[in-house]
Amino acid sequence: MLVAVMVGFIAGIGALFAGRLDKGRGAIIFSLLPIGLFGYFLTLAPSIAAGRPLMYSYEWIPSLHIRLDFMLDGLSLLFALLITGIGALVFIYASAYMKGHHQLDRFFCYLSIFMASMLGLVLSDNVMALFVFWELTSISSFFLIGFNHEQEAARKSALISLAITGGGGFLLMAALVLMGSIGGSYSIAEMINQRELLQGHPLYWLMLLLLFAGAFTKSAQFPFHFWLPGAMKAPTPVSAYLHSATMVKAGIYLLARFTPVLGNNPAWNNTLLITGGITMLYAGVHAIFRTDLKGVLAYATIAALGVLVFLLGIGTPAALTAAAVFILVHAFYKAALFLITGIIDDAVGTREVTAIAGLHKVMMPVAIAGVLAALSCAGLPYTLGFLGKELIYESTLHGDYLPALLTAVAVATNILLLYTGIVAGVQPFAGKLPAIFNSIQLPSPLLWIPPLLLGILGLLAGIFPAVIDYWLVQPVVAAMGVAPGSPPLKIWHGVNLVLLLSGSTLLVGGILYWRMKPATSRLILLQRFERWSPYQWVKMLAAGVQNFATWFTATFQNGYLRTYILVIIIFLVTLLSFKLFSGVNIYIKQSQLQQITIYEAVVTVIMLLAILKTLFTRSRLIAVSAMGVVGYCICLLFVFYSAPDLAMTQFTIDTLTVVLFVLVLFRLPPFLKLSNTPLVIRDGLVALSFGSLLSIIALEVLNEPVSKETSSFYAANAYLLAKGRNVVNVIIVDFRGLDTLVEITVLTIAAIGVYSMLKLKISPGDNE
Repeated sequence: MLVAVMVGFIAGIGALFAGRLDKGRGAIIFSLLPIGLFGYFLTLAPSIAAGRPLMYSYEWIPSLHIRLDFMLDGLSLLFALLITGIGALVFIYASAYMKGHHQLDRFFCYLSIFMASMLGLVLSDNVMALFVFWELTSISSFFLIGFNHEQEAARKSALISLAITGGGGFLLMAALVLMGSIGGSYSIAEMINQRELLQGHPLYWLMLLLLFAGAFTKSAQFPFHFWLPGAMKAPTPVSAYLHSATMVKAGIYLLARFTPVLGNNPAWNNTLLITGGITMLYAGVHAIFRTDLKGVLAYATIAALGVLVFLLGIGTPAALTAAAVFILVHAFYKAALFLITGIIDDAVGTREVTAIAGLHKVMMPVAIAGVLAALSCAGLPYTLGFLGKELIYESTLHGDYLPALLTAVAVATNILLLYTGIVAGVQPFAGKLPAIFNSIQLPSPLLWIPPLLLGILGLLAGIFPAVIDYWLVQPVVAAMGVAPGSPPLKIWHGVNLVLLLSGSTLLVGGILYWRMKPATSRLILLQRFERWSPYQWVKMLAAGVQNFATWFTATFQNGYLRTYILVIIIFLVTLLSFKLFSGVNIYIKQSQLQQITIYEAVVTVIMLLAILKTLFTRSRLIAVSAMGVVGYCICLLFVFYSAPDLAMTQFTIDTLTVVLFVLVLFRLPPFLKLSNTPLVIRDGLVALSFGSLLSIIALEVLNEPVSKETSSFYAANAYLLAKGRNVVNVIIVDFRGLDTLVEITVLTIAAIGVYSMLKLKISPGDNE
């Protein structure tokens, strides 16, 4: 299983070194990877269908007791097959669609890494591994959405999607850590056993809030949905892959996976019901106002994702079955419609549906694929969409929450989705072919075979529902915590209310399309309300954050070292004062204090005189020399207290500091006479507070009991374990070698940065 996940990352890196092979006809060779993985997961399907989930465990970070555990059950198998199966078709399609692109090697690199990340996400049993792969999907999708980086709109869309999904991922990490800490394990399988503990914990509501934030941002739920339409700036294969079957369904997978852990609870169900219901209606209404094919499909995708969240919120066995079927339904028809849109855009040069018609005369196989996808989207009998629609109505009618209202919402959404299916799958091919399109030829079979296969699969799955019911649907429902034994999928359930609702959906949807075909005027009307959209809210929030950041930077990062030191000292004084005086109890016994020797008194007096000279002299050279005297006095104090190694270090540092200051004196500005009395008083108070605080800390240390356990350990083991007689050096190099390595790394990075700035040459005309 680990190989199945990692091979995608290896192939992605290998794509960068494939040379000309991946920019011509040889690019199709990359499709062998998802095809092989699809075949591998198919061989594991019999075990999953028989109720025998597979577990794989690998050591990852043994010192932290973190393992890389993979679990293949019905839910992960369904997503793995979608990721690899639709991925194989997208890889084949992309080899022709992107043929000759000068950065096709990067495209297949990003696509392979994304596929591997999605596989790792849906297969992980350890939530820490799940989060790592979750973030990898966000990063790889960022590169895919912004693949056409020379376009400003593509760069902006990629940044917005990364900001929204990345922010949600950060909150998801908090949820997973919180759940693992409370449950005592980071294994999802173990968390299921800790269901009562997690749901009964006082922080249950916080777990839900954080988990929902991660899922809703990833799966484009209201009000975080706006990043998905913007992501349509990506190449069509990316839209077909990420926004139909994989990335946007990662949030759905997360909710389904944790349904047995946190679900079947009013807080869980009601939140998902409300969020999903608002999203599906809001996006469905927006979809019928769009005229760009990708825009129509983007909002239809958001509505479909809302339907899935809505069904998970209902939470009954019927609703979970409907969700499992609808995941398949949506993946089949939406991926096909996206691929068809790419073919139309490439052939015609536009995606405006109002300007396209009659294409069935020049690309009949594509038209057949579009009609099949539209029929499945509409839910016509003998398609998988028909079964999915009936299951949705069945779950709403027999749900525990306001069945009439939920059914009305579901019917309205399906009517709107039917409308979008006709617009994207039928309208471009119906009617009379404009004369300007007469020269269009049927594209390469590598372009139209993938959507045609998806359309045929949607039809066959509807004709033979028992096949997908046994191999996919029932294992998925079982993985979500529903006991086996739910009614099997059937084509015909007799004449009942569900069938009447299904027929009404077809009738009203057809009438809606007939009376309200896409028009640019309605889109202009909708744009009047754009100022109140969630996107505008986020823009206002971003502007506020930017203004605050500008003020903060101008105030605290203004380029003056004295400001930086002042802020740091004030922060330390505030923090340490609160910590000390909240429970400090200082009592110094006279016996604990040693007698002050004449040497210590003399050195202290010299140090004070040097400090006073530094403060009041007007000579830069004398000030630097006086500071050197202070440093040397500290060296003597180290010697008095039996720390010669520290004294030598201090002596070296102070000597170098004085020399460096003298060398750069000619570049320093002349001394200024400080006449701003309030500033002088402020600095004096800060310095006095900081010095007093350090004195209190020193007295507090004297109150602490002396424990020599650590020092005794180092003294006893320095030579035995590290073969060194200098205990301090052994601690730095061996016992705390990792800390030292990090410090060296930081200094190296800083040195490289300084060197780069020194070597930088900017012409007078260059922008800074």
